[in-house]
Amino acid sequence: MTSSHSIETDVLHLAYERRGPANAPVVLLLHGFPDDVRTWDEVVEALLAAGYQTLAPSMRGCGGSTFLDPDTPRSGQAVAQAQDAIDLLDQLDIDRAVVVGHDWGARAGYLLAALWPMRVERLVALSGGYETGIQPGDQLPVEQIHAYWYQWFFHSERGHEALHSNRQAFCKYIWHTWSPTWSFAEATFARTAVSWDNPDWVAVVLHAYCVRWGAAPPDPRYEALEKQLTPQPRIHVPTILLHGELDGASLVASSEGKDTYFTGPYERRVLPGVGHYVPREAPAAVVEAVLNPH
Repeated sequence: MTSSHSIETDVLHLAYERRGPANAPVVLLLHGFPDDVRTWDEVVEALLAAGYQTLAPSMRGCGGSTFLDPDTPRSGQAVAQAQDAIDLLDQLDIDRAVVVGHDWGARAGYLLAALWPMRVERLVALSGGYETGIQPGDQLPVEQIHAYWYQWFFHSERGHEALHSNRQAFCKYIWHTWSPTWSFAEATFARTAVSWDNPDWVAVVLHAYCVRWGAAPPDPRYEALEKQLTPQPRIHVPTILLHGELDGASLVASSEGKDTYFTGPYERRVLPGVGHYVPREAPAAVVEAVLNPH
């Protein structure tokens, strides 16, 4: 049975679902964009059967996770999302967890492992290689530039309007194009789409993609954390990356060659025939990475 709760951090009313025995080891599940906690449903059932408890927050701007103050910047920075996860673990008195992150959640998961390694037993990252940001002068392959069309679109007024007034059609198109072999039911999409009615969703999404490319200012609240990301820190936590071969957002080639950033055990597993939404398309592979990391 799903148990829905919330906490208050310095900036958020943070909603989360917690399942399993309170004394069982914890798997922290961080979802991506455009998605919500329902992405983990099949993963959760298998982890509960294996003796874990699961903790799945609604990432800021999604579902019931809203900002407390109308004047707080609606930051979509990865460090902000990582801080939210630490705040949740702190308030629930959880010292360490296995962290599983998809898309936005993967970026936050890498930062948890880099900045708070003592809190992360091991990391399973889905659909994205490790990076703290794109540095000026870095050259993206033209194929990845094309795949990032939505990020450039969000820099424009038309992109803002698409998220404000046409978000369901926009996100449904993304689901289809990012995972071209995944056939999802309308009811599956509808159960998640309600999370994007959150009043902060549009602002967080726009900031996430504009700040990444220097087109929006970062939130000063996270300045100290951002400074720790230059140069890009090494990760000592054992890490497994699962990347779908057909990922239409972060192309599978984009996660190649990251081994030098990991001083602990690191493995990259490419999933044939799978697109971007690994937790939904290949939940068994996610569970396998948690239960059998070596």
